[in-house]
Formats: sequence, C-alpha cells, structure tokens
Amino acid sequence: MEEIKETTGIVTERKFKTREEIQEQERQNALDNWKPKTALGRKIREGKVKNVDEILELPILEEQIVDLLLPTTSDLLLVGQSKGKFGGGKRRAWKQTQRKTIDGNVPSFSCGVIVGDKNGHVGLGFGKAKETLPAREKALRRAKLNVIKVTRGCASFDCLCSEPHTVPFIVEGKCGSSVVRLIPAPQGTGLVIGDECKKILKLAGIKDIYSKTFGQTRSTINLGKACIEALKKTNKEIKK
Repeated sequence: MEEIKETTGIVTERKFKTREEIQEQERQNALDNWKPKTALGRKIREGKVKNVDEILELPILEEQIVDLLLPTTSDLLLVGQSKGKFGGGKRRAWKQTQRKTIDGNVPSFSCGVIVGDKNGHVGLGFGKAKETLPAREKALRRAKLNVIKVTRGCASFDCLCSEPHTVPFIVEGKCGSSVVRLIPAPQGTGLVIGDECKKILKLAGIKDIYSKTFGQTRSTINLGKACIEALKKTNKEIKK
C-alpha cells in the first residue's frame, strides 16, 4: 500500500509494510542478534559447518541453525474447518478446539506448517496455542527443527531423463490409519496426490509422482505425517 502526502509543495511517497514483511524483518533481526546456546549452534555461527546435510542426523535444538544453512519457504496445511450448516464449512488452516472449565469454554488453536527449499529438504511441524499467531510460530519452529533430506531420482520405467524429479523407488509411510504410497512417475505427469500432500512434495522438490492412499485419509494431520514418513524412506539403499 502506498500513500502520497503533499507538504509544502513537495510530494513524498511512503510504503507501508505488510504483516509478512514485518515478521520477516523481525526474524532477520533476531537472526543477526542470535547468541547460540548449543555446541552445534556455535560451530555454525563461526562458519565451521556450511552444509546442512552434515548435521541432519544430529539433534537440532535451535531454529536459527536451519535459517543460516538452508533458505526455506513455508506453507500452511489446511487442518481445520470453518463453521457451516450441516458440517459443510470450508477448510482452513486453524483447527479450533475447546475444553470445559469452571470459568467457561477455553478455546485453543492448532495448525500445521511445512518448510522446504524445493531442492531435497522438507520439514513438517504442528503447534497449538490459545491464539492463532503463536500457534503458527510454534509450528514453524518445529518444522525447521524436523527438516529431513529427501533423495530424488528418475526411476520410472518409461522415463530415461536421469534428472531428479521423482522418488527413486516405491516408498510407503503410515501414521495412525492413514497410509501413503508414493510411486515414481515420468516427467510431465505432475503430482497425482491430494492437495495437502501436494504442498509437502512441492517444497521437497518433487515434480512428478503417482500415489495411493489407504485408511482414514480425511485426517490431514495423519496424512501429512504419513507422507513425511514415506519421504524419509527414500534415503534407504535399494536391496539387490
């Protein structure tokens, strides 16, 4: 949004920052003033470690570690549903629950966030708080701490491009009753999977996939976790 003011015959322009720009600036300021509390954080702050793949097997306890080593983008999972007649409300990012107390109903909000660099790294996190923005900040922090590496390849029987655009072999992940099976696909196929899992695969850098889902697939949280579990198995070696 731009506002034009005229004072003493001089026209000046002022640009108002959006909420996302303000939050990004606050994160950058916090990153510049970050004082690491762990040995791993101190190594990265000193520049001794520059590749995120070297530390993914270690426990990451500070989100600034991922911010320094991995330029990520984020997206929200639609885990909730707005109020509507006969349960027909639209899907939304916030899942609202409430508990009964002596003082009345106490609501709480939860959400899911995905982070990734679209080049073989992705993370999923969930957060819960009394307000929506703190819940998103919790989920974003946990997603950065849960970043995993995704091995990509070209394993479809009718594609010989040898470019990393799909999974290297068939993988399957399970969470609760939700099961997600990812199958290699040739170039140009696209992401043949549900919308929420599509967000995860896009941020992981996968462009083509076939899929099958089993169980209770309406549970977005379990479906997202099952997709992440399937992507973790891409790092395993193929048994000959």
